[in-house]
Amino acid sequence: MDVDPPAVSCHGRDMMACRGAGCSGFAPVSQDTARFAMLALLILLYLLCGAAVFSALEHPKEKQAKARWMQRFEHFSQKHNLSRSDLENFLRHYEEASMAGVRVDGLKARWDFPGALYFVGTVVSTIGFGMTTPATAGGKIFLIFYGLIGCAATILFFNLFLERIITVLAFVLKSCHEVQHRRKGVLPHDGGGQGPGDMRQRGEDSLAGWKPSVYCVMLILCVAAVIISCCASAMYSSMEGWEYLDSLYFCFVAFSTIGFGDMVSGQRTTYHSQTLYSLGNFFFILLGACCIYSLFNVISIVIKQVLNWLLKKLEIPCRHCPGRSLRPGRNAVVPGHFRTRVRNISIDTDAVNESETDGRRMSGEMISMRDFLAANKVNLAIMQKQLSETANGHPRPSGSANRHNEFSGGVGALGIMNNRLAETSVDR
Repeated sequence: MDVDPPAVSCHGRDMMACRGAGCSGFAPVSQDTARFAMLALLILLYLLCGAAVFSALEHPKEKQAKARWMQRFEHFSQKHNLSRSDLENFLRHYEEASMAGVRVDGLKARWDFPGALYFVGTVVSTIGFGMTTPATAGGKIFLIFYGLIGCAATILFFNLFLERIITVLAFVLKSCHEVQHRRKGVLPHDGGGQGPGDMRQRGEDSLAGWKPSVYCVMLILCVAAVIISCCASAMYSSMEGWEYLDSLYFCFVAFSTIGFGDMVSGQRTTYHSQTLYSLGNFFFILLGACCIYSLFNVISIVIKQVLNWLLKKLEIPCRHCPGRSLRPGRNAVVPGHFRTRVRNISIDTDAVNESETDGRRMSGEMISMRDFLAANKVNLAIMQKQLSETANGHPRPSGSANRHNEFSGGVGALGIMNNRLAETSVDR
């Protein structure tokens, strides 16, 4: 008896052709993973480009300085009848003294109480200029534990500053937005009522879900950072005797907590109006660091939007699998009709995810790697939500209305920015 071969559907032939063409049968790559990979690739490319530019700018100057130093070294050794080894040993001793804070010019003490206070400020702010470092074993051990708590507390302070500055900016921008609506006639003026409140209610409803633009916030923070840097540079140029461009360079290095240590403020023994200068130095570094930290976080949101746009442009679906594309992650900016479908697997409906795998586990089948990773992602999201609620002091409602304009961005600075700004929660 002849048995006909099993019929292969068109979809099965397409899947076989798709696998033969090199497309795997596994789940599509999530947008979070694709964005992470693209960001890592772009950072690597950014590092290579930066290294090429700095090498072209600085390497010729380095070779000139090295040749000039060798000439001076030979001239000094011949003039004073010193052997090369003796002079090198003497220079090594000076390097050790320099690491301990000893300089040729008259600088103030590094480890008296004001100097130690300046040092711990650079530690907890993660600036770390490097001109003062602990030399004893006890100091190094204490620094490890001291920096662990101090840096964490300072990052928390930066996040709280970020939350408050964004709240203030949102209030100001929303007030300006309301004024524009009143001028256009969308909102009624306070003195005039054109009905039983219908027009007023419509105007309030139109502003209920309004959030400030991330680009406006970035522009305001950028202008604030420039103003603070220019004012601080004027002070440093006057008090330290630096060039204005060098002062701007120091401001960015200090405010961004890079802290090379080649230029450090407040290191001379005496200054004119020293107390006032010390207070101004502390004020500008604190305010500049907070402002630059906030600006960096806003720029990171913009970079994330650019990555989403690039992923959308580079998305090429397989012709054999027309429905297969990059799977949007929980932080993706997606259209409204797709967002409602993705919301079914959010952290508030993790029971749905469990129900999908309970039947498989009851039947004795081993859980797949995809389900395992999905369960871990849900657990991590729940933990982040609980941490965020604990930090805010009150749990947030889990209704769909409260999640409509909300962006689940996790904990910390990124979560603050995502919950406060508009472009990350609403599809543009």
